[in-house]
Amino acid sequence: MADIVGPLIEIVNCLSTPTCTYVDHYRKFNGDVNGLRDKLEDLNGRKQDIESRLQVEVHVEETVVKEEVQLWIKRVQTINDEVQAILGKARRVKWYRKACLGKDVRRKIDEVKEIYKQGSFTGGLVIASAGGPGIILPTEDLEGEKSVKEKLRKYLMDDEVGIIGVCWIGGVGKTTIMKHVNNELLKEDRFQKVIWVTVSYPLNVLELQKKIALAMGKTLREDEEEMMRARKLMDIMERVRFLLILDDVWEIFSLSDVGIREPTRQNRCKVVITSRSIEVCNFLGCEIVKVQPLSPGESLNLFLNKVGHDVLQVAGLKEILKLIVEECAGLPLAIVVIAGGMRGEYDIIEWRNALNELRQCVKSAKGMEDEIFRRLKFSYDRLKSSEIQKCFLYCSLFREDYEFFRKELIESWIDEGLIDESGRRQEAYDRGHVFLNRLEKNCLLEKTVGGNGYGYVFKMHDVVRDMAIKSIGVGFGYMVKAGMNLKKVPNESEWVRDLKKVSLRANGISKIPVGLILSNNADLAEIPSSFFEDMIGLKVLDLSGTGIEALPDSISNLVNLSALRLRECRGLKYLPSFEKLVALKKLDLHRAGIEVVPKGMAMLVSLEYLDLFCPKLKEIPMGILPSLLSLQYLVVYPSSAIIRRINLEEVVRLSNLGSLECGMGGIQDFNYLVNKSEDFESLTAYDLRLTTGKQDITAYAFSDEYQRKVLIFGCEIGEECIVLPDKLEDLWINHCKNMKNMRCSSNKAVLLENATELRKCLIWDFEGIECMVELDSSSSSLSCPVLDKLEELYIRDSPNLSALVRVEGVAKLPLIFSNLKSLLLHNCLGMTKLLPFELLQALQNLEEIWISGCEQMEEIIASSDSDASSDIFSFPKLRKLRLNYLPQLKNICSGKGVCDSIEEITIHHCRKLKRIPLQFPLLDNGQPVPPPHLREINIDEQESKEWWESLKWDHPNAQNMLQPFLKLHRERRYSGIDEIEMHPPLTFCFAVS
Repeated sequence: MADIVGPLIEIVNCLSTPTCTYVDHYRKFNGDVNGLRDKLEDLNGRKQDIESRLQVEVHVEETVVKEEVQLWIKRVQTINDEVQAILGKARRVKWYRKACLGKDVRRKIDEVKEIYKQGSFTGGLVIASAGGPGIILPTEDLEGEKSVKEKLRKYLMDDEVGIIGVCWIGGVGKTTIMKHVNNELLKEDRFQKVIWVTVSYPLNVLELQKKIALAMGKTLREDEEEMMRARKLMDIMERVRFLLILDDVWEIFSLSDVGIREPTRQNRCKVVITSRSIEVCNFLGCEIVKVQPLSPGESLNLFLNKVGHDVLQVAGLKEILKLIVEECAGLPLAIVVIAGGMRGEYDIIEWRNALNELRQCVKSAKGMEDEIFRRLKFSYDRLKSSEIQKCFLYCSLFREDYEFFRKELIESWIDEGLIDESGRRQEAYDRGHVFLNRLEKNCLLEKTVGGNGYGYVFKMHDVVRDMAIKSIGVGFGYMVKAGMNLKKVPNESEWVRDLKKVSLRANGISKIPVGLILSNNADLAEIPSSFFEDMIGLKVLDLSGTGIEALPDSISNLVNLSALRLRECRGLKYLPSFEKLVALKKLDLHRAGIEVVPKGMAMLVSLEYLDLFCPKLKEIPMGILPSLLSLQYLVVYPSSAIIRRINLEEVVRLSNLGSLECGMGGIQDFNYLVNKSEDFESLTAYDLRLTTGKQDITAYAFSDEYQRKVLIFGCEIGEECIVLPDKLEDLWINHCKNMKNMRCSSNKAVLLENATELRKCLIWDFEGIECMVELDSSSSSLSCPVLDKLEELYIRDSPNLSALVRVEGVAKLPLIFSNLKSLLLHNCLGMTKLLPFELLQALQNLEEIWISGCEQMEEIIASSDSDASSDIFSFPKLRKLRLNYLPQLKNICSGKGVCDSIEEITIHHCRKLKRIPLQFPLLDNGQPVPPPHLREINIDEQESKEWWESLKWDHPNAQNMLQPFLKLHRERRYSGIDEIEMHPPLTFCFAVS
């Protein structure tokens, strides 16, 4: 009886919900369970990606994992337990309970999807720790503005003034002045935190709150209400005496609504805003500091600094140059841009013509805004190449303050047809490279360090962007509404006839009508089935970074489509047939969620660019790659053992390939690809990655500086050697074992024997490595061709490394490391001496030495066998010497050093160091003078004057002479990683014998 009653009770309980829902849960139970498994797999894949990225990012000093990231990882762990419990029940469930359990399965699927969505973390995974007072900002030359800075400092020191407004028209130098003030105040103790936030237009309160919190070393939850976040931000700021600089404010807002603590006499906090609007400054109750144009003399100095003083040597040019500077009206941005456009021009007729053109531009200006626009447009007009002009105008389609990576931007220019692509794709890329350099040289784009601290990016000044938008508004048929927090598409009245390009990037649009293309709208999840039916002429489709799960079948009709970009569409599961897309030249599926390649790929005979790095892709069917006869650029990362040798055999037969990015899961595969690629030498670019573990090696980001790169991660290098390709420039090795130097244990060939073009070499977490170069009297050859061109060597977290060069019985060292410019060591705990004295004759190009965390380091330059005190060493190009946390360091060198090029010396936590062995130039009276380029000597606050005064110098008056350069800083244990273009680390070492 109980066997019947139990099921009946279960059914009655489930029937409390509508019968149709009950039946639906029952019928779809098995499919829902499989769907839950798939969604959990997606979620755990994202978690693995994030943890792999964290392995890289948390190594950067002074960064911590965001609180929201930590909470998300915990939520993933919790949901895993919950899902596993449900899946366990599903395996044992009785037929009559499937409907009830099916309801829980559906609910859990929705929960997993929501957690997956929350794990996008577009703002990064780590933040600067709250240990430092702020961030040193890159600055440009500051000409004049002495009175402005004096007035600013007066207000900043006056407890009666809480809010200061720095205002006037765009391009007058407000931001540049405040960057200098920011950097100066970081060296003082008045404020515990100096916070810089770029606000821009339109004002996004959530982003503003998040940026301020991040600067304080905290995070705010995005899913909370605005006022709740404001209260939490107020609590965070309550405990700190801060200076908050809000740059480029356009709109009126309330400090309290954002959560910014009101500055008062009692708390001694300050808020400074820069704005073009006096109305905004007045509303916030600012003491206003108006930035006036430069004087004629200041303008001329700034112009000459940018264009080069050598132009004054051209006969008759000085007067014309003064007239051009006069037309710039004292506006620093106009001066910088126009001078950039004339740099390298020495023909007086060209200058005279430029003056006439500039006068014509300025003559047609009406309002104050037009005055600077016309001057900037003069530089745009002088590009003279319509190709470069179109590439420049394209940059304005992105949101304000967007950071362009070189490769990303040039690829976009090619996709849009802005660069002539009649030859090979690499030729078009090289042409774009030249265009980008031209725009940088002409100061229409600014090259700077990226916001994430890694690598260089290009930015467009907001005033230059305004000029570009105004230029393309007439005759080009563009609508630009990027990054404006739009929730829906613009009204029909804004869609004019002959519209060619619409930029609605980086908004919050979730639904689209037929006839509109969007990218970087993460909420966009569905595209109408008939979306592409009437778009036969469409050439570029970019839906990158959207939440779409499927492309409609109507895409198959786009017979003129040349570029399809679906990067980071991680939810994308379905693609229609591509067999009709015969004009397609580029298909970018980087990190798309597809599991199978689209049907009809073998028909894409025009395809030149294919990025098929899809972590869930199960296989690449045989025959597809060889059918892509035009393929020149290929990215493929095998995600499992399914994609291995069979595809590599097809890869090596791609005769037109010019650029290859490929990941491999074994040394055998890596060697096979290198050895079998007969045309490997003809590759203009390659990025090869080898890992024998489960690490996501795509999380490592090479810079664009070098084109031929190899990354090796987590390999146990034993009897089988790794064969490296020819012309290798950039080599990274991380977490490899069983290698004491670069000679294999079985006496096989040296790994780097062919890498004679190597420029950059990084080693990270390499336990086995004991030395870089080992020389003894039995060496058959003392030449080191692999090191002849090496410029950058970075080694960190390699505890057994005891020497860079080990010498035994060698009378004369070869000139190894003769081109080395940067040397960085971090956490190499076994090293006691860095360089042998005999090696110094080769290191004449060394510009930077950074040693950090090497706790056993006793001496930087080991003494020679002769009288050490008489040793003289010279580093004629050394600019920076940084020694951080070397508690056993007693001596830099026993001899005397000549470093007239030195600009910066930083010494933190080296308390046993008692002598700085620098020789200084002497006047006729025998008194020392500082090196001509010296800017600062940084020491730790805790070491302070007591340690400084205990130092010994070779000249008795050296210490007093250097006192003005001394700067005290708060404790900072850093490696310099945040100050060089080093994403993760890398590379090898080897023996010569």
